Amino acid sequence: MLMEVKNQIKVTMLSIKYATMREMLNKASFLTNVLFMILNDASFILQWIILYSLRDNVGGYTLNQVMILWGLAASTYGFSHFFFAKATSLSDIITNGKLDAYLIQPKNVLISAITSDVSPEAIGDMVYGIIMLFVSGITISKFFLFILFTITGGIIITSLAVILGSLSFWISRADMIADTGNGLMINFSTHPDGIFKGITRILFFTIIPVGFANYMPIWIITKFDFGLTIGVLSVTFLITFIAFFMFYRGLKRYCSSNLMIAKI
Repeated sequence: MLMEVKNQIKVTMLSIKYATMREMLNKASFLTNVLFMILNDASFILQWIILYSLRDNVGGYTLNQVMILWGLAASTYGFSHFFFAKATSLSDIITNGKLDAYLIQPKNVLISAITSDVSPEAIGDMVYGIIMLFVSGITISKFFLFILFTITGGIIITSLAVILGSLSFWISRADMIADTGNGLMINFSTHPDGIFKGITRILFFTIIPVGFANYMPIWIITKFDFGLTIGVLSVTFLITFIAFFMFYRGLKRYCSSNLMIAKI
């Protein structure tokens, strides 16, 4: 069992490595994409700086906390879209019969599919996240918590994308549902949770798990709470399990398109 896990990790990392090497064939384009993504992210934080020049806090967040929030939102998004870039395209892969290329490989089908490509811009998001952490005031504990929650948040974002994408096994045009759900996850992650009330706030800790991907980690980074940390880790494992369960239950309904292609 442990050997199988070790081999799968090795194969996954090789897949990501070769996908990255393909993107880096044009180094100028690769670096430009990374740089412009950092600048794009930075343009949004300027709006918050202007807003905080007019008031002390927004939704209970100080400017430093908003910087960490934006940094974590960017880094979790970057982690997900770099290591698991194809997760958001899972509906298309299923609907158009593109899973054939992964079914013939002696590897985990889901992991092979979502790690078969990388998004170079996502590196810019992760770099921007670290920059925001430094600007907001970094400590050793903050840094390690930030890295931990970048990983858990990225896994939660990926798992949600897999769950929504897997609906394509049962529902036609499920890509619209997936795109909407993934978009909501990203859009809400950059706003202080204190500005949301009632049913919206409940949704953030249930159907749209942005609360566990971003909000709770911000609370923990600001003021460490061991119980909340265990809660975030537990939800990460739970939603990952649901994602694998949904995909492999749906895979039994998959219809091959007989595409004569293979992924090397």
